[in-house]
Amino acid sequence: MGSINPRGRTQGGANIVGGGVGDGPGPEVMAAATLDGTKVMSSDGEHVGKISHIMLDVRNGRIAYAVLSEGGFLGVGSSLHAIPWSALTLDTDQKCFFVDIAAQRLKDDPGFDKDHWPAMADAKWGETTYSYYNRKPYWSATQEAVESDPPFRPSEH
Repeated sequence: MGSINPRGRTQGGANIVGGGVGDGPGPEVMAAATLDGTKVMSSDGEHVGKISHIMLDVRNGRIAYAVLSEGGFLGVGSSLHAIPWSALTLDTDQKCFFVDIAAQRLKDDPGFDKDHWPAMADAKWGETTYSYYNRKPYWSATQEAVESDPPFRPSEH
């Protein structure tokens, strides 16, 4: 199955590598629930946790970030980390995600706990999080694209 992006480019989404395909429409289009529990490997090959949630920016129709659950037992005592979707690569052969950051750098990120979620609506928090993973916030890229689009004139079409 080909990409639903007619230009064939990733635009702020996770990369996909490997030749594996599932029984459904994946890996290009997947139910978020099918990715819950998927293991995550660091850029230096260490297993750093599992995806526990995929957070949606409902107003803008984008994935805001994935939540990585690290450590703990059955969710108790685990540290959660917000990872920009664009910092992840889905490996369909190994059936895992790779995050574009070393394990120790991820462990140094203070993260948050299940009772104290960050406010993604706080632009400063979002920008700091994306910067930590060396990513440009998707909302600033969207704004730049809108500002650079030529004006639409119905009489010309």
